[in-house]
Amino acid sequence: MSQITSEWIQLENGPRAWYARPSTAGPHPAIVVFIEAFGVNQHFQDVAERLARAGFCAIVPDLYHGKTYEYSDFDNAIGHLKTLNDDLAMAEAGLAIQALHQRSEVRKDAIGALGFCMGGRLAFMANAVHADRLSAAVAFYGAGIAPNLDPVGRKPLLHLVHQMRAPLLLLYGAEDQSITPEEHGRIASALSTAHKRYTLTVFPDAPHGFFADPRDSFRPEAAQEGWRLTLDHFTHYLGASA
Repeated sequence: MSQITSEWIQLENGPRAWYARPSTAGPHPAIVVFIEAFGVNQHFQDVAERLARAGFCAIVPDLYHGKTYEYSDFDNAIGHLKTLNDDLAMAEAGLAIQALHQRSEVRKDAIGALGFCMGGRLAFMANAVHADRLSAAVAFYGAGIAPNLDPVGRKPLLHLVHQMRAPLLLLYGAEDQSITPEEHGRIASALSTAHKRYTLTVFPDAPHGFFADPRDSFRPEAAQEGWRLTLDHFTHYLGASA
């Protein structure tokens, strides 16, 4: 599927969001995409459009409210991340889900969550907070899910695991210095103990941020396989476009 449309839309009583969709009427399954610490930049607009070409509607809520940062501007991006409020981020994710529910081309019973880095943590959280409205979730190198001590002060999320309903796919790089194998273990233990459906995959030679092609951390083979696993996960649990 190659014909798509994409544009900025305004969420009711909330921020704007980047929205991409197949050009056919559908209805299509849909994905809420959670950003990295750099804002809704060109890369995340591209991610949404890639999902649209694969047959999904994709919405990227602008959790940074118009601010974006260059990948080289790490200090200011992390400074902004530190100001992000989990409750507000989940409320704005809820507004994005609400916007999807109002669109005729979206299947209301087939909505997933996808996030990267900061957004991987938020996708993990949304899978619990919005458990009644999500049917699948994928988190690429979600930082801050279960650290011993998070360097930017975020609270761990394992206490939310019991609320989750949707199957979860977790993807990590073995060379990621910010998310240790011990953290992988804590996450897996919590999910298994709570009897949740999940898959955790580690790519041997991949660092943090291996999916983002504009970054030096980009690893094409891991990114390609991670994307294939992501689409397979969403297709299996959300179904294909009409």
